[in-house]
Amino acid sequence: MLVKPSRGSDLVWHSKDMNGETWFDAQISLLDFTPVKSSDDEKAAYIGKLLKNAVRLNSEFLDKWNGFKVETTLQFDQSWGLGSSSTLIYTVAQWAEVNPYLLHFKVSNGSGYDIACAGAEGPIEYRLHDDQLSIAESDFDPKFKDKLFFIHLGNKQNSSEEVNKYLKGSKASKEQIEEISDLSDKIALSKSFSKFEQHLDKHEEVIGSILKRDPIKQTTFKDYWGSVKSLGAWGGDFILATSDKPVKPTMDYFKSKGYTTILPYRELILP
Repeated sequence: MLVKPSRGSDLVWHSKDMNGETWFDAQISLLDFTPVKSSDDEKAAYIGKLLKNAVRLNSEFLDKWNGFKVETTLQFDQSWGLGSSSTLIYTVAQWAEVNPYLLHFKVSNGSGYDIACAGAEGPIEYRLHDDQLSIAESDFDPKFKDKLFFIHLGNKQNSSEEVNKYLKGSKASKEQIEEISDLSDKIALSKSFSKFEQHLDKHEEVIGSILKRDPIKQTTFKDYWGSVKSLGAWGGDFILATSDKPVKPTMDYFKSKGYTTILPYRELILP
């Protein structure tokens, strides 16, 4: 995100995709944070809400009587759902010099793990318990990473809507939460590929029982030979697939199902 002072008293916002093409623009009043004009009023209103809450956390933010030009550029395909909203919150928090988690919880009902990811430089473990969050670096770098693939399903989920659905439904029990945490630790610490797959499958089973939804392998990839793990807002965006077969037959399988964005672990995850 690039921010520059400008004449006037409004904020002019341009969002560009990874190819440099503008996909959203807006002019937002810094007097009441309402859109003056925009290509998408809903997105402009969200940015206004974000800025307004940043000011509440830091009264000196935007207190000078001048406008701004803001330009954001995505480094990945917009449809992938890799955290553009959380990155926006994190970068605005940096600009406003406020705690990104406090800003997040003012505008979102999510756990905040994606905010932690936005500021992370490597793999992390994130826990939120009784309104206390903890973040720890993880040394997750499995020897079998060449057997891991990310496949884009093309069904971009709205994370906020999915969280609302969960909050309105039946909640996970204390025992289920403990089981999920234990499985997460086992997944991160797995040295054996077979154990890694075993823990992934169990994690999917537990999450599915909580959400009352069938794991995606059961619904879409029954004939696949490896494990399939839903990521992000469960059931959309990307899945993680394991494979003990070479790259070509693995990719050919998912291509035969109509999925064309298939990324080996090394292509998506920085070393």
